Amino acid sequence: MPRKRFTGQGDELLARLGSLTAEARERAVAQRTQVELAIALQRGMLPRDLPGVPGLRLAVRYAPANLGLNVGGDWYDAFALPDGRIGLSIGDVQGHNIEAAAFMGQVRAGLRALAFVTGEPGELLARTNDLLLSLGSELFATSTFMRLDPVTGELESARAGHIPAVWATADGRSGVVDDRGGPPLGVAMGVEYPVTRHRLAAGGVLVLLTDGVVEGPALHIEAGLDQVVRLAGLAALAGLQVHALAAAVIKGAASVGHDDDAAVLVVGRDGAGAGP
Repeated sequence: MPRKRFTGQGDELLARLGSLTAEARERAVAQRTQVELAIALQRGMLPRDLPGVPGLRLAVRYAPANLGLNVGGDWYDAFALPDGRIGLSIGDVQGHNIEAAAFMGQVRAGLRALAFVTGEPGELLARTNDLLLSLGSELFATSTFMRLDPVTGELESARAGHIPAVWATADGRSGVVDDRGGPPLGVAMGVEYPVTRHRLAAGGVLVLLTDGVVEGPALHIEAGLDQVVRLAGLAALAGLQVHALAAAVIKGAASVGHDDDAAVLVVGRDGAGAGP
């Protein structure tokens, strides 16, 4: 009799374990489906092509976070403005889920649409900020928007809580773009974003990136930016293609110590010259 009771208990235990295994498998499949949907959403909302602009070279690299449910909302964009200048944007939505990926699409589309109303970077970020707040989402985003004249190299930049860009010149000098910036998009109504003016020298490069490239448990943001500054300086001095620099920068994301989205947008200006 004791032996029969033990067998009955064992069968019940095995059945319970089988049920738990099946439930875990279903959850894993559902999670994987969510991740795949978010990645497809990300890829579908990012630009398929970059504009071809005489005198400029553009390159991007994008590595989505896709381990577990850690899917974020980094984006990049580059497009021609009505006055012949080029709009450049990069950003990062708070959160790592399918909602963040969807919100990313709203932010990028809003920036691009409003850029045809006003291409002035500070006003553009302010309008986008108010638009996002009117949507009632609890998410927010950091972003940088730049307006570049491909003929003169004149560059106007505004930041909304985003990490600064990196510049380098043909003689190998390089550094972090010095601008004040403002708060992230979607946090407070009526915010003003200061505009900083620079010049992208002939033969120089500009690197826009998200924090997944330069910051994490294993890498402090200052060290990560220093790494990109060195890479940009060497690339500009050696006259490397912008695609090679973008690939080198995104490769550095492996050293940050966590799985996060990572986006890089590199702009190079043809010719030779000096000055940031």
